[in-house]
Amino acid sequence: MGKRASLFALAAAVLVAGFVVGSQVIPVEGQGQAITTAAVPSEKGGQDIFGGYAAANWPKPLTALPGHGDWTWGAGQGVFAESPNRVLVLQRGELPQIQKRPATIKVAPSIEFPIGRLPVRDATSASPPGALFKPGTREPGDDLDTGQPGVDWRWEHIVTVFNAQGDLIEDWTQWDKMFRRPHAIYISPYDPQKNIWIVDDYRHAIFKFSNDGKRLLQTLGEPNVPGDDDKHFFRPTFIAWLPSGEFFVADGYTNTRVVKFDKDGKFLMTWGQKGTPPEKRPGYFNNVHGVAVDPQTRRVFVNDRQNNRVQVFDENGKYLDEWSFGQRGISDIHLFIITSDRALWAFDRGTSKMLKYSLDGKFQYSWGTWGDFPGAFWGVHGMAVDRDGNFYTAAVDSGGVQKFTPRPGANPAFLLGKQVTPGWGTN
Repeated sequence: MGKRASLFALAAAVLVAGFVVGSQVIPVEGQGQAITTAAVPSEKGGQDIFGGYAAANWPKPLTALPGHGDWTWGAGQGVFAESPNRVLVLQRGELPQIQKRPATIKVAPSIEFPIGRLPVRDATSASPPGALFKPGTREPGDDLDTGQPGVDWRWEHIVTVFNAQGDLIEDWTQWDKMFRRPHAIYISPYDPQKNIWIVDDYRHAIFKFSNDGKRLLQTLGEPNVPGDDDKHFFRPTFIAWLPSGEFFVADGYTNTRVVKFDKDGKFLMTWGQKGTPPEKRPGYFNNVHGVAVDPQTRRVFVNDRQNNRVQVFDENGKYLDEWSFGQRGISDIHLFIITSDRALWAFDRGTSKMLKYSLDGKFQYSWGTWGDFPGAFWGVHGMAVDRDGNFYTAAVDSGGVQKFTPRPGANPAFLLGKQVTPGWGTN
């Protein structure tokens, strides 16, 4: 009887413990606290339209500039935050401000255009440039196929710089005419001089400027001359750096390769071959539209955009891993970055969402919504985070740039990792 009583007592203790643990961690349906996946768990009501962020009223509109009352942002190509008070913006000229929506046209009894809640202009198709080459030649196009300069577009304010309040503090108008389709803008996190790099895919070149923008220090590639050797690109897109200063160029829209350079811009090697979508073979690419580096492992992550996958290599081009972003035709990954919390954040142009993955490809979180209202996404093409955790986006379709500030009490797992710039010293 004593043994049987002991067994009953043990069973009762296990049962009670189970209810206690269950009420704290795994509640029985209808009992205990609900499990939350909200970005701000303490918030009552609302929803995570902008994830763990709030959309800021930033920057101030171009209409505030003298002579710009009728002009606004062109296609937003890139953004980089040197600090919260110095944010570099790259765009493809300016577009006329839309003063009012056009009248609705009845196409059929059940079809009308434009629909009141939808955008009426795609900035990337309205902004220059037009055709890459003049018909039947390898000469650069004249961009008149995108409309009349001064009426349909203005090639101005290609590189601008804003402070934390959204004020325009620098305007690199002296370089406007040297760009044709500027694609991305950077400062290497390992460069104590904080030189500024701009990729121009239509000029098949990469330009390195002094930090103040007053001097052109270096040009990689031969401007306006496409190629696939050690001195030429054919529509390059993005750059990523190793802590040692070597860097990788995604090359690109036409070439299908990754090019590695030393810290001084000397060609080291290249890898990648042209595939046939939907390509499955390692090391074959179609539209190399993004590259990122994990500084701890020195692995190189390549956005094989047309095949809707990321391929992972060691720093010398040895294939290591890959994963898919989902069904091509629904998903269309524009670019990705690796943040200081060692997560890969990608923007999906197809779903208008920010996607978070672990560096072994496990999906962790997504946020974002489509539209042309403040905080909405349409064609994000550039992303950056500053040291305070503010998040910036540049968008080709909606045009211009946006700033998102972390919401009070937001779960850090829902935010992009803060900027780390070990080569800058105190910034």
